[in-house]
Amino acid sequence: MASAWWPCLILALLSGLAASGFPRSPFRLLGKRSLPEGVTDGVEVYSTIINSKVTSRFAHNVVTTRAVNRADKAKEVSFDVELPKTAFITNFTLTIDGITYPGNVKEKEAAKKQYEKAVSQGKTAGLVKASGRKLEKFTVSVNVAAGSNVTFELTYEELLKRHKGKYEMYLKIQPKQLVKHFEIEADIFEPQGISMLDAEASFITNDLLGSALTKSFSGKKGHVSFKPSLDQQRSCPTCTDSLLNGDFTITYDVNRESPGNVQIVNGYFVHFFAPQGLPVVPKSVAFVIDVSGSMAGRKLEQTKEALLRILEDMKEEDYLNFILFSGDVSTWKEHLVQATPENLQEAKTFVKSIDDRGMTNINDGLLRGISMLNKAREEHRVPERSTSIVIMLTDGDANVGESRPEKIQENVRNAIGGKFPLYNLGFGNNLNYNFLENMALENQGFARRIYEDSDADLQLQGFYEEVANPLLTGVEVDYPENAILDLTQNTYQHFYDGSEIVVAGRLVDEDMNSFKADVKGHGATNDLTFTEEVDMKEMEKALQERDYIFGDYIERLWAYLTIEQLLEKRKKAHGEEKENLTAQALDLSLKYHFVTPLTSMVVTKPEDNEDEPAIADKPGEDAEATPVSPAMTYLTSYQPPQNPYYYVDGDPHFIIQVPEKDDTLCFNIDEDPGTVLRLIQDPVTGLTVNGQIVGDKRGSPDSKTRKTYFGKLGIANAQMDIQVEVTTEKITLWNRAVPNTFSWLDTVTVMQDGLSVMINKKKNMVVSFGDGVTFVVVLHQVWKKHPVHRDFLGFYVVDSHRMSAQTHGLLGQFFQPFDFKVSDIRPGSDPTKSDATLVVKNHQLTVTRGSQKDYRKDASVGKKVVCWFVHNNGQGLIDGVHTDYVIPSLF
Repeated sequence: MASAWWPCLILALLSGLAASGFPRSPFRLLGKRSLPEGVTDGVEVYSTIINSKVTSRFAHNVVTTRAVNRADKAKEVSFDVELPKTAFITNFTLTIDGITYPGNVKEKEAAKKQYEKAVSQGKTAGLVKASGRKLEKFTVSVNVAAGSNVTFELTYEELLKRHKGKYEMYLKIQPKQLVKHFEIEADIFEPQGISMLDAEASFITNDLLGSALTKSFSGKKGHVSFKPSLDQQRSCPTCTDSLLNGDFTITYDVNRESPGNVQIVNGYFVHFFAPQGLPVVPKSVAFVIDVSGSMAGRKLEQTKEALLRILEDMKEEDYLNFILFSGDVSTWKEHLVQATPENLQEAKTFVKSIDDRGMTNINDGLLRGISMLNKAREEHRVPERSTSIVIMLTDGDANVGESRPEKIQENVRNAIGGKFPLYNLGFGNNLNYNFLENMALENQGFARRIYEDSDADLQLQGFYEEVANPLLTGVEVDYPENAILDLTQNTYQHFYDGSEIVVAGRLVDEDMNSFKADVKGHGATNDLTFTEEVDMKEMEKALQERDYIFGDYIERLWAYLTIEQLLEKRKKAHGEEKENLTAQALDLSLKYHFVTPLTSMVVTKPEDNEDEPAIADKPGEDAEATPVSPAMTYLTSYQPPQNPYYYVDGDPHFIIQVPEKDDTLCFNIDEDPGTVLRLIQDPVTGLTVNGQIVGDKRGSPDSKTRKTYFGKLGIANAQMDIQVEVTTEKITLWNRAVPNTFSWLDTVTVMQDGLSVMINKKKNMVVSFGDGVTFVVVLHQVWKKHPVHRDFLGFYVVDSHRMSAQTHGLLGQFFQPFDFKVSDIRPGSDPTKSDATLVVKNHQLTVTRGSQKDYRKDASVGKKVVCWFVHNNGQGLIDGVHTDYVIPSLF
């Protein structure tokens, strides 16, 4: 599996108001620079160094950032680093004015009380969360006194996996300000010798990159250095903001003069095996594809595009068939067929004709595909020297036929019988990923999440390329009997071209003179045995030049690999076996100071004159499944996520929560009943949301006394040809001009064409467009005989991260980060409310501290939200004037 190992550094060293002797502000105010460049709101980040030492694929990474508080009051400084999900944090230290506060790895249960205390206080310090496809974000924050220095140092380690013939080091950097000393240093030591080394950046031209970047390799050593000067960091010659915002990638590979390489240090060994030039073993592939209703639209189209590309890559010696499952199961052909040009052409025609239908019967779909592969082998329809693979793609959970996950796993395990691997691809987040992963691991495969994005078809094709070229099957790695202890996995169903098998262990006798390893496997034409003999004295002599090697790297590599494999085994184990695996993995995690799913790192830091722990926890794969689309979980009520959000409710009050500030801005729009306002418009995704204003029952023309609300909302996706009209009486869903109407008295979930709509009776409606766009419409019902008020709607954006940077509208324009500063807080004309000066979008405005209500959880009571109120219809905060957002109709 692919593995990016480099730290993805989003160096958000943010500052907030926290004057000594006063309560800490609950929000951060980032103003414009008033001090010399490189200083943001009084805090100067003057050094960021990312130092990596890679020895025999094992990466030891240290991220160090130094900052000084140049303000005349205390500031809160936060340090964010994104690191690979496959990495283990091994250390974190915080140094303030020369005093170091170290991290300590503890059993998760032992750290539970400190963790709960940190969470209950709303702290984000020391938290590790899933971030995107391959990364986790580590965040820690600390209050720094005026004039004080602070140093953050994070260390993590990872074994690099070979993927498509190379090792990739991926770095995403976003300092958000100029840094005097910004440096990336990577030293690579590979005893086999380095065959290629490259580096590139997506955010800088080759001309500028050339002078800031140096890369070289010779023999066993490689070096990459990236040191942009202040001028090279500027987004333009006179700008004070940074252009360092994007991907920095290093790739390399090693010489393959022999198929294997064994290294031994201090009684531990590692064995790398990746033979070259072998003929590809023919394969029989059963593509088991979910075509249920939830796959309709974009997902199914992307799946078909990927399958058409895969068919282009299939070799004539291969065999294949398509098994489609929804409520029932259908197949392209009755048996596997050879991938001849004629059959491939017919297969392409079939793929183009696939459409969606019905429910999700995973059990019968898989069993049909497995049976087909078994039958082809038994009836000699496929070559004797060939291998079989099941690739299953689904976007949901089984809901017809056998739907119990444990029973499906049992059926599949019995049907495969250990003869070939199962690879499960989970499309999106609305599924039980743990079930797919456990079932794949039980059958010597793995699971992969396919993210709902514009490149989903490329993700599918990329996965297939990993398993398209098996060079060996039934691989066994053998060592001298009674000479090895604590061996990691040494049998593999397949060895694929471009990958690498890694085995590590411990020698019983450190003083042995020689060491022999045999690798046996079945090739395309014959059985093969590769023998690797190691002369211990020669090995010792070769490793004397290990300038780059960090101490006990092979022992740590062995521990890393052992923990990783114990955790995988633990996922599919039960009872006493699971307890034993947990105990082994925990002991090694504590011994080698790794933050794994079984441990937490506790950092005790100075905060408000008391010891307050910061907790670093490692999430599992299911952490990235949240927030799950409510339509797929059949919830009876909606639980709002804790993400930043934007909403309009009430009279109508627009509320903008600004995630970078931990603060909220608000404004009202005063317009006549019947007016339609543009709330969101995204030309890239085709999403629009408009709202029509209704007045109270008095019908007064005086805007100062009348009440207005949103009485009707229109949500549309032009790309999907979907429209949803919401009123206080009903919800109408148009799909390609065909209407479906529901009442607010219904509790119902509707899924079609990548859209999910969940109506909670008399409460709210949740609308999701895949992973990354979720809206909530809240129904406010009043007493029918009330003389003034009438029913109205609230509109909440709880997830917008998949919407493009071109999104606009009264709410949509705020989805992208923007800067503002609040200062000169003073008594207002209303003695119960403060006034302040807000500087935003080159405007200086007078704002008033007030409060509104968030009705997502309870439409009758609501939760108080404190905000800075911008007067005059939001003028100065919104782009243009509010009448620019008036449109003629709801759609």
